[in-house]
Amino acid sequence: MQLDREKFIRLLREKGLKVTTQRLAVLTALSKKQDSHLTAEEIYELVKVESPDIGLATVYRTIQMLLELKIVDRIYLDDGYVRYELGHVYEDEDSHHHHHLICVKCGRVMSFQGDLMEEFEKRMEEKTGFFIQDHDVKLYGYCVDCQKDVDVK
Repeated sequence: MQLDREKFIRLLREKGLKVTTQRLAVLTALSKKQDSHLTAEEIYELVKVESPDIGLATVYRTIQMLLELKIVDRIYLDDGYVRYELGHVYEDEDSHHHHHLICVKCGRVMSFQGDLMEEFEKRMEEKTGFFIQDHDVKLYGYCVDCQKDVDVK
């Protein structure tokens, strides 16, 4: 999913915010490296190429603002880093929440989409009365390459 620049501009304006070069640069960096799950420092390094005058503090402030608007999601992949990715606001209405597959040998992270959790959430809400706001699914195992080196059965 590449960043739809016009959609982002429209979203910022709907939220009453200015469209700035920094905000566009951060979203563009996340869009270009979508499967990478970037840290703030990695986003900064990408943004700095196009905007050499930008500071790391500006990138952090921009990420925080985008988090609050749910334009960007914060994810933890058990590697000690806080990572970021485009939020669900960019997903098509027909698409589903995406999740992560994490290889326990090489650390590779792959995203996948699925709607099985939505049915589970609905059943849990009906059973418990608990309103589920969001979920995060991480499945651990071995990627195709690492399966060659381990006995997975």
